[in-house]
Amino acid sequence: MLTREQILAARDLGFEDVPVPEWGGDVRIGVMGGKVRGALMDALVEKQPVERFQALMLASTIVDENGKQLFSAEDVEQLSDKNTDVLVRLVAVAMRLNKIGQKATEDAEKNSEAAQSGSSGSDSPAN
Repeated sequence: MLTREQILAARDLGFEDVPVPEWGGDVRIGVMGGKVRGALMDALVEKQPVERFQALMLASTIVDENGKQLFSAEDVEQLSDKNTDVLVRLVAVAMRLNKIGQKATEDAEKNSEAAQSGSSGSDSPAN
């Protein structure tokens, strides 16, 4: 069994580097930790315009090489002014990685159904 220390030390937040030729390089989109995801969900409680949602999502998921967020809440307005094509492309990656949105829900339901029809994973003999 894993120890507390092993669990807390595990680097479990993945990422994907995405080429953004319009900006002259790559952007790293990361999986959000619980705190960051909670803050994003809190910010999205009220209906947001699409461009603000996109900027909030990217501010929450664009990270540096150490996994630290590059942007803060103060940067959201400026991010929302960026090229729409770039925002859409990056948000699609962020939503896929963070399992947010309709497709993620459908995939989770498919995985759940497959798990229910498969073996229990128990080492106990069947009755």
